[in-house]
Amino acid sequence: MFRILGNRRQLCDGFSRRDWLHVGGLGFLGMGMADVLRLQDVSSQQAHGAPASGDRSSLDSTFGRAKRCILLLPYGSPPQHETFDPKPGAPEEIQGELKAIPTSVPGYQVGEYLPKISRVADRLTVIRSMTHPFPVHCTAYVTSGIPDYSPALESRPRDPKLWPYIGSVVDYVTSRRESGALPRVPRNMALPWKMNSRGGPKAAAVQAGPYAAFLGPAYDPVLTDFDGEGSRKSIKISPAGGKKHEVYDPYAGMKPDGRFTLAGAKRRDSVTLERQNRRNSLLSRFGQARRQLDRNAESQSFDRYQQLALSLLSTTHVHQALDIHQESDAMRNGYGMNLFGQSCLAARRLVEAGSRFVTVFWDEYAFLNTDWDTHWNHFYRLKDRLLPGFDQGFSKLILDLEDRGLLDDTLVVWMSEHGRTPKFNKNAGRDHWSRVYSIAMAGAGVGRGNIIGESDRLAGDVKSHPVSPKDILATILHLMGIDAHTTIPDRQDRPVPVAGTGVLRPEIFRGA
Repeated sequence: MFRILGNRRQLCDGFSRRDWLHVGGLGFLGMGMADVLRLQDVSSQQAHGAPASGDRSSLDSTFGRAKRCILLLPYGSPPQHETFDPKPGAPEEIQGELKAIPTSVPGYQVGEYLPKISRVADRLTVIRSMTHPFPVHCTAYVTSGIPDYSPALESRPRDPKLWPYIGSVVDYVTSRRESGALPRVPRNMALPWKMNSRGGPKAAAVQAGPYAAFLGPAYDPVLTDFDGEGSRKSIKISPAGGKKHEVYDPYAGMKPDGRFTLAGAKRRDSVTLERQNRRNSLLSRFGQARRQLDRNAESQSFDRYQQLALSLLSTTHVHQALDIHQESDAMRNGYGMNLFGQSCLAARRLVEAGSRFVTVFWDEYAFLNTDWDTHWNHFYRLKDRLLPGFDQGFSKLILDLEDRGLLDDTLVVWMSEHGRTPKFNKNAGRDHWSRVYSIAMAGAGVGRGNIIGESDRLAGDVKSHPVSPKDILATILHLMGIDAHTTIPDRQDRPVPVAGTGVLRPEIFRGA
């Protein structure tokens, strides 16, 4: 079976569907998955518009420089103070327990629990002046061009008002340029699992964000699953009554036998290859006959869904790329034997195999307070779990890509929803804060040793050079050869710009 992201039971046009759709049981003459999915796809099949006119000669060298992108999304949002914007001169109630250390960029410091990242800072662009008006979990806001936004949309992953995820935009535009041809490895993938789906019964509902919105679910990221166990316990405290829970958290440490799979694209053992080939041949003949009867946009969507499902069922390329056990023990341990590190390794293997846009979620697991949402357990989580895993996995990804000659045309982005408060709350944690926060980028034309923007002395407000998350999207798209003024059709077939109000930020391309 092949899993299509999302758990909505009722579509805007009234059609219902199941969360799980079985390729192995498509039904007589290929009905089932393809038919249901094609009814969901409300996207138009033609992109509109063209890159904006004007003199772009100074940006020609970076346009399309990134053949691939790895986007790292730490859900819950890291604190700027303990990562890329420490304030060693601030009072203790602002600075907290952790100090600052120097980096390979003269005069620039990071948090003391990032020693490996400190040594690769000369490969990075760090932006310390990110800002927007929504201090909430807002993945859908920061990863799409949506201009008219309400935080209420975050709990409705299939709301028709939402705009497409950036990976879905890349997939859609690339597909149109390549006349709909399907690559051997999906262009748009996400791991380790559907965001927010493993948070436990009392965790937040599945949030909006990594979905294709009005482009149609055929452009949702192709999702992996993770089959493995944690090897280290994390203590988690309930916000209601302070009840403590102990959970084996794979982000704190995982057993080496853990695996990434495409659970929905696995051929059942009872179906022989010969039988599957006969079924595929029959489906192909039926598809040809059906297209003669139904030559419209929906039939084109039917073809894409059917081809994608059959491609994932029959090809070995994506399965081989996800098999991190083909790597040496030294390489795996270099990334860190935890879920984030092994996800970064799998992401490197996927882009090497041909995937164009790979997202790695650092997600919630089993209960609240296992991700970066450190309203409580702040320093316990940071010092022994979060920062060491980030430090090892992120730095190794940069160095590994560099060693393989891939960093020059692979874009790596560490980007969250917001930052965290300058002052600690009553639980000695930091709450949500979007007035200023930090992100990091590397590779594919991004400046090396480049520190952009500045926060005030408390890391509470932008002091200079404010940057919007929409600008980051526009800049990512530029690097991937998609002008921010390119338009795509919304649900009413109106052309909308792929990055919304975002504008290209050429300062990101400058070196130190």
